[in-house]
Amino acid sequence: MSENPSTDTPGPVGIDELLERVRAGYDRIDPLAAAAAAEAGALLVDIRYAALRDRDGLIPGALVVERNELEWRLDPQGSHRAPEAVGHDLQIVVICNEGYASSLAVASLRLLGLHRATDLIGGFQAWRAAGLPVGSA
Repeated sequence: MSENPSTDTPGPVGIDELLERVRAGYDRIDPLAAAAAAEAGALLVDIRYAALRDRDGLIPGALVVERNELEWRLDPQGSHRAPEAVGHDLQIVVICNEGYASSLAVASLRLLGLHRATDLIGGFQAWRAAGLPVGSA
C-alpha cells in the first residue's frame, strides 16, 4: 500500500466532469451528420422515455429502446439483442432528449465493444430544430 492512500483509488467525480471525460473518448455528431449516417446504414437509437416520444414524436426509422434495456438490446452477443444489433462494427447513434443521457449510454455501449457508437449533439431537440423529419408517436 502506498503512503498516500488517497492516490490509490480515484475519488468521486461530478456529473459535469464525468460527461467531459466520456465525451473525450469519441466524436459526437450533429443532426445533419446523424441523418447522413442513417442514410449510409447507421442505426439511430432513441432512448427517450415514452412521455417524451408521445409529446414530441419520433425520428422515422429510429429504433426505440428504453435506456434501461439498451445494453441488452444492442449487445450483438446478448440473448435479448434486437435484430438490428448485427455486430460490433455497426455504427450506432444514440439519441436522448437533449444530448446528455445519450453520452453516458455511449460509454456503456463502448464497454461492450460497440466501438462505433456515438451520440447526437443536442439530442432529439436539436434534430427537430434542424428541420429533420419527425413522425407522430
